[in-house]
Amino acid sequence: MKNIIVGTAGHIDHGKTALVKALTGIDADRLEEEKRRGITIDIGFAHLQLTPELRLGFVDVPGHERFVKNMLAGVGGIDLVLFVVAADESIKPQTREHFDICRLLGIPRGIAVLTKADLVDRDILDLVRLEVEEFVAGSFLEGAPVVPVSSTTGAGIADLRRALESVSQSVVQKSAAGHFRLPIDRVFTTKGFGTVITGTLISGSVSREQEVELYPTGRRLRVRGVQVYGKPADGATAGQRTAVNLADIEPAEITRGMVLSVPGRFRAVRLLDGTLELLPSAKPLKQRAPVHFHAGTAEIEAEVRLLGGAAVLKPGERAYARIVLREPALLLPGDRFIIRMFSPVVTIGGGVVLDTGGVRYRKADNVAERLNVLAGADPVAKIALLVRESKCGAGASELVARTGLLENDMETATRSGFAFVRQPHLWLMDRAWFDRTRQHLAETVRDFHRAHPLLPGMAKEDLRGREISGAPPFVFDALLAETKDVVAEGEIVRLRAHKVVLKQDEEQARAAIERAFEQAGLAVPAVPEVLAKSGVEAGRARSLLQILIREKRLIRISEDLVFHHSAIENLRHLLAGRKAARFSVGAFKDWTGISRKYAIPLLEYLDREHVTRREGDERLVL
Repeated sequence: MKNIIVGTAGHIDHGKTALVKALTGIDADRLEEEKRRGITIDIGFAHLQLTPELRLGFVDVPGHERFVKNMLAGVGGIDLVLFVVAADESIKPQTREHFDICRLLGIPRGIAVLTKADLVDRDILDLVRLEVEEFVAGSFLEGAPVVPVSSTTGAGIADLRRALESVSQSVVQKSAAGHFRLPIDRVFTTKGFGTVITGTLISGSVSREQEVELYPTGRRLRVRGVQVYGKPADGATAGQRTAVNLADIEPAEITRGMVLSVPGRFRAVRLLDGTLELLPSAKPLKQRAPVHFHAGTAEIEAEVRLLGGAAVLKPGERAYARIVLREPALLLPGDRFIIRMFSPVVTIGGGVVLDTGGVRYRKADNVAERLNVLAGADPVAKIALLVRESKCGAGASELVARTGLLENDMETATRSGFAFVRQPHLWLMDRAWFDRTRQHLAETVRDFHRAHPLLPGMAKEDLRGREISGAPPFVFDALLAETKDVVAEGEIVRLRAHKVVLKQDEEQARAAIERAFEQAGLAVPAVPEVLAKSGVEAGRARSLLQILIREKRLIRISEDLVFHHSAIENLRHLLAGRKAARFSVGAFKDWTGISRKYAIPLLEYLDREHVTRREGDERLVL
């Protein structure tokens, strides 16, 4: 079934609520004050099953200038507008403001409805029709049906229903495959259920027992129940008026303007870059002007910072701007917004969110060029821009949060020239950066070999810290894996062709070092003493010692003690003949003929190697 959200727009007392009631049989005025005063104060809701395949949800908004902020909270998620003009009054101030709002919000289509047609004669009705057609010329309503009706007599209501059915055929239904987002327009408590919120589900879907997050607070909540158009349902999908019963939260903790969405997916922001269009009727907008910012159901005080060096935005002009919000809000690229003056509080413009990353621009930056990419229709180009701006690439989850795109778009990007890894999760990198960094890694390792020819290679962490500090380890591993001239062996990185070649004096020194430890048995000399007698300078002697340890000719059991492998093997053989025997440190000294200086470190080494196990003051041969 196709679900379409229809909103009303128009001046106060032009019959919007009566029209909705005539269409649906539902009185959208729910407040006692609204019924007493005969005006709509807050947004109201109704629905109509127009055909078996088409269900319309109606959002009725107030027309009084004092309640335009409530109108904005309701009009954000609509697909089609009923642009209401009373035949006995024609176009009035709020008619114009509501029309501007609908146009700035990018509402794609609508129907002009001439209400109170029974109060005027045919000539006046024709004149008002001409005025409306002239007023909407060049806008999204140009060529739209113009339907005269009387909510009192019912005249024209059937024609309006047919027009709604016809226009709805061309409405693109909201995506149920998108990320779940439900801007909250009402919150209340119901006896036996607890806290209930309502809103127009603008994308994705929600179901019972689902975990959701309340933005901007970050509170994780459980959906206890769902209603669609007042009836219990297992779930709701995009384009439906939805009520959600939330567990473990009080109504006072939720306000209009908050959003229910996917837990952990997005982040609330205070900065956004976007396009900003100033209405021709507005006054010039100065740099850092304070405004009321409206997006979804939220109203937030904000400041406008014009980008690109402009000091003022003239009426009718469009520019890129940064909006600084006083409070955080969940906003995604593509969301539309409205700005209103502080005094008098009137609508002056609106725009589209392009980026929520809060990028710091420098004077030399071409801001327009960057935002032109983000304003374009190519998702891969947007991903490529954000990936280039990230030092070592970006994860798919981060890119989804920054762009509002789907995971499928990230998969598409992997087929568009990006470098990427999939484990532990999809991570995209700029191909030019990736190839350039691989070359730098190989050059750094090559320089290391020149400076340290006797060392097998460079420590991996030293290389990562020098070349791509802060990059995730899996990015570094991917770079190494794609660098053909380099190989990683454990914690060492070397050139694939690198081999340690000893000079004659180094060969002699190596043999002397090994011989000194081999002849000493278990009563080994101090390492500095052996190196000093090796015949080469200290730096090369230490490198030769490391080579012998790496080749397992020598075994380091502590910072100060190194033994020849044959001595350790003889010790293992000695203990193997005493399997399951218990012995003390003194007994061990007697068996080996060594002092406590060597006995304790050797026993601790044997414990680590699981040759022995300490049990109190004794040890057991395993």
